[in-house]
Amino acid sequence: MHIKKGDQVQVISGKYKGKVGEVLQVFPKANRVIVKDVNMQVKHKKPRSLQEPGGLIHREGPIHASNVLLYDEAAKRGVRTHTEIKDGKKVRVSTKSDTRFDQ
Repeated sequence: MHIKKGDQVQVISGKYKGKVGEVLQVFPKANRVIVKDVNMQVKHKKPRSLQEPGGLIHREGPIHASNVLLYDEAAKRGVRTHTEIKDGKKVRVSTKSDTRFDQ
């Protein structure tokens, strides 16, 4: 998977196209990611007790990893990446500006 937790990504398709956010969670088997403030869903929660009131809960839903690109600060947009091996470690590198994301 080309995305990791904590990465800045840009959404490239769907309702939130163009939005930039941080990856909060990654699901590699399902090939999905959760991005902060993207794909917001509303859950209706029933009150259980006085200490646990009900109401509407707003939370992020997962989106497919193919709908996001790593955000490059130098290019100010999402960029495709390839991997290079440097000092025995895989490093993600931008195909446009040769920016290294894993240092």
